[in-house]
Amino acid sequence: MNTGIISSRYAKALLRLVDETGNGEAVYAQVVRILKDHDSVPKKLEPELSRLVELLVENKRMEYVRFILHRFTELYNTSRGRRLATLRTAVPAPEMQQRVKELLQERIGGEIVLDVEVDPSLIGGFTLTIDDKLLDASVSRQLEEIRRQLMEKNKRIV
Repeated sequence: MNTGIISSRYAKALLRLVDETGNGEAVYAQVVRILKDHDSVPKKLEPELSRLVELLVENKRMEYVRFILHRFTELYNTSRGRRLATLRTAVPAPEMQQRVKELLQERIGGEIVLDVEVDPSLIGGFTLTIDDKLLDASVSRQLEEIRRQLMEKNKRIV
């Protein structure tokens, strides 16, 4: 069976379960923590997650657990009218984070969940990912572009 189909089915079932129990935010928060650092799985899972794990073990589907959890976060955010965005900067920039979040909320509407990462390899600037779109305004990308252009020119000269 297809990984996408399997993960969607289990994620939808988990979403329905958390909607019934009203424990969605707690489950969502725990899932996000698990996905960020899979080595820090809490000893006590939320009851809905515990039921999911039991079901996956019973059906021999544990290899799909990360796909299912990722799909669950997507479905949960969509059902709550949230959009996920990731801002990567070379150094911590709290003012920029707030401004980017405000701009996105103005332009896109709805709630924006902004995940912020510090990545010194960017050298400077930032990257912003929302849905499947990437805005790359990093110094490292600009340097790579200059390097590529110089290589192209050198090929023509030789």
